[in-house]
Parts: sequence; C-alpha cells; structure tokens
Amino acid sequence: GGNPQIAKADGDVPVQAYIAAMPGWTRDLGKRLDALIVRNVPNVQKAVKWNTPLYGIEGEGWFLGFRVFTRYVKVSFFRGTSLRPVPSGGTPKSKDTRWIDIHDGDELDAARMAMWVKQAAAMPGWFS
Repeated sequence: GGNPQIAKADGDVPVQAYIAAMPGWTRDLGKRLDALIVRNVPNVQKAVKWNTPLYGIEGEGWFLGFRVFTRYVKVSFFRGTSLRPVPSGGTPKSKDTRWIDIHDGDELDAARMAMWVKQAAAMPGWFS
C-alpha cells in the first residue's frame, strides 16, 4: 500500500522520481533520508530496483534501501547485523538484513541514521 511503482533504472533520476511519488508524509521522509545518505556518503551510487531505491558504493554493492508501506517506511540495511547498535527489525529469515520502520509522527533520529549509513557504506554490500 502506497509504494511507488518506478521502472528499474540506475542513477539519481529514478530515485528522485520514486521520492516524488511517495504519498503524503512519506515524501518528506524520503527527501530527508536521501539528503542524509548523500551528505554522509558523497560517492554513493543510486538505483531503483524492485520498486525500491537502493544506495551503494560502486564495486562494493548496495548497503541500504527503503520502501513505502501503508503505515510506515521500512529502511533496510543489507548488512544490518554488523551495525552497532544493530537496528531492531529482523527475523531469522532475513539473514544479515536489519531494518527500522518509521511511522507518521515518529522522530527521525538523524544522528543514529547517519552513524548507521556511514557504517553500512564502509562494509561490503549486497549485489543484485
């Protein structure tokens, strides 16, 4: 519910199209997340795959993606079990991936998110 349907493509343009299509309060959150990631990982690569914006380092793989659901935005770190502190979301089936769910009205902890983004970008990522 609410996840934008954006064609698979590499680069900032499809990611910005995804963010622009995010409904309601999620659009502002998408803009904030994108800006925070770019600010903390200046050489970040971007793409949209599987209707999800992905962020990574060229030759190192994807380290983060986010997705809109009906009542929240899920921010997933593909090597999340290696982050400190480990993000709270995860299941035995999710292997190394951990995430946080951000709901309308939740305060984005920008300092913690920046810390996770920097840690995640420094690790080998996930290849699609």
